[in-house]
Amino acid sequence: MSEPPEVASQDRPDRARATSAEDRATRAGGSRRVLFLLAVLGVVYGDLGTSTIYALRTAFSGRVVTLEATAANVLGILSLVLWTLIVVVSIKYMGVILRLDNRGEGGLFALIALLRPWRALGRIRRRALVLLGLAGAAMLYAGVMITPAISILSAVEGLEIAAPGTGRLVVPITIAILVALFLVQRFGTARIGAAFGPVMALWFASIGALGLYGITRAPQVLAAIDPRRAAGFLAQAPVTGLVVLFAVFLVTTGAEALYADLGHFGTRSIRRLWFAFVLPALLLSYLGQGAGLLRDPSSSESPFFRLVPTALLVPMVVLATVATIIASQAAITGAFSLTRAAGRLGMMPPLRVVQTSAESPGQVYVPAINRILMSAAIVLVLTFQTSERLASAYGISVNTTMVVTTVLAFVITRERLGWPRWRAGVVFGAFLVAELAFLGSNLLRVPHGGWFPVLVGAGFFAVLSTWRRGGELLAGRTTADSHPIETVHTRLREEDVARVPGAAVFLTPWLTGTPPSLTHHVQRTRALQRRVVLLGVLVEDVPRTTADERIHVDDLGEGFARVVLHYGYLQRVNVPSELNRCRGRLGIDLDEVTYYIEHEQPLQGHGRRRGLAAWRERLYAVLKRNALDPTTRYQIPSDRIVDLGLRIRI
Repeated sequence: MSEPPEVASQDRPDRARATSAEDRATRAGGSRRVLFLLAVLGVVYGDLGTSTIYALRTAFSGRVVTLEATAANVLGILSLVLWTLIVVVSIKYMGVILRLDNRGEGGLFALIALLRPWRALGRIRRRALVLLGLAGAAMLYAGVMITPAISILSAVEGLEIAAPGTGRLVVPITIAILVALFLVQRFGTARIGAAFGPVMALWFASIGALGLYGITRAPQVLAAIDPRRAAGFLAQAPVTGLVVLFAVFLVTTGAEALYADLGHFGTRSIRRLWFAFVLPALLLSYLGQGAGLLRDPSSSESPFFRLVPTALLVPMVVLATVATIIASQAAITGAFSLTRAAGRLGMMPPLRVVQTSAESPGQVYVPAINRILMSAAIVLVLTFQTSERLASAYGISVNTTMVVTTVLAFVITRERLGWPRWRAGVVFGAFLVAELAFLGSNLLRVPHGGWFPVLVGAGFFAVLSTWRRGGELLAGRTTADSHPIETVHTRLREEDVARVPGAAVFLTPWLTGTPPSLTHHVQRTRALQRRVVLLGVLVEDVPRTTADERIHVDDLGEGFARVVLHYGYLQRVNVPSELNRCRGRLGIDLDEVTYYIEHEQPLQGHGRRRGLAAWRERLYAVLKRNALDPTTRYQIPSDRIVDLGLRIRI
């Protein structure tokens, strides 16, 4: 059954949100609150914390970009790093973006969902914004592919410092860790997730302490706090500054992910941990590494691990490896959640989603995505060999997603929050200028590895946009075969169709009319059950709906009824369970119900002028064949289903 992308919920005020985990932990207080904050630390800040391993190394090692570790350059780059963290993460994400939630949920698809019910925007403008959102989501997938590879590889590279001569083991060890990491995904992360927070707390405390140790040995590094150091560096060497900005941008990787985790932990906890613990630890770490470069420019080979005393090198390599595994785990589970939301919003083909925890709805596993991510991570490590080379590929994906978030947020703050145009323009214009400067630097890295996220992003965008457009066209073609319920009533009487015992449930995406499968069934069997339910499952543009909002029933007369089930895009659909709740009003016995499901088979033939280009028609047909069957998506008993095939040209 197709789900027309343009069918969305009616505009309505947001209802009261369910009590969040953050609120429950706050009320519980004491140890419960501490455990909750540790969970936030373990899940939300992994990428931002582990980027300290490779960001300054990428800027000063000389293997990716030529930049000598002179005092002026070190202080200039450090100033750029510090103020990038303040402007991009602290002001943009913590101060502004976290306010743009969809019933408590965040992330790029939450922004896209907020676009769907708008009526003030013209259709062309809305389509352009949604396509822009899909482009950002496509690049987000590319970034998730790179995250495990660059994070774990950068940590394992510490072996070369702790035990010289072990460089040849870095790639094999990294691949072994990656394989193990992806293989355990099927078992879920609920059990090991409890250890994430304490490990990351130890990580941030360690890098902060090491940074403070470095600062005490070269306190002149504190001059980098002055933003004039950053401005002077860019003014003195604008070309070099533009080239090296891609390395500076690496310190923000993970900012987009923390927005996506908004629904799990809430705004207050994310903000408080950032300003009270995470940001100070990061600032100290980068300043400490800069101090090491001022004292010994040769430490540019690995500023992070060169800051560690010799006796602590091996334990720090182990801790770094565990921290990067945690950061990778958060990225992987984020990709699973992203895929689930995209499938239910009609943005990509629905895939099999396995719930790995009965207590936590957010704990899911998507086998197809897991295989893709594992294969990509291994290929990346084998291709690029070092984290520095991978850094050239990493920034462009995250940077593009950030730019898309800024553009969508500009529109949403005006339409949803009522910001005047000048205010939204000043705020998001400033963010956009900075992000476009970073994007320009990242685009320079396309020949040096940046081609990978561009290629992957283009592939995912082709899938997402083709699935969306194909669904629109397919829904439009089936409309011609849909008849008003009054017409069906008349035909049943005039053609003397037998009404037999039992109940028939016809799944339909439409709120009016009847599905083509009903007409085809009656024409071929000359019979119809006495009770007929036209069932529509609508995925709303909100993350969750309450039980009271879930079911809407209309009596259509002559044994017909229309049932519309309203689900949020983070909820699992269970059709039999919902029908059981209203079986009295429908007058049906679930033991006698037969479900009729349409299976549209798209045919090629119209080409670009009337539908999709030929290659997109073929792609849509492949996606349609491999999409998750409605039987599984809606948890319908397979022994009560009748499949009706429809061949439709798109």
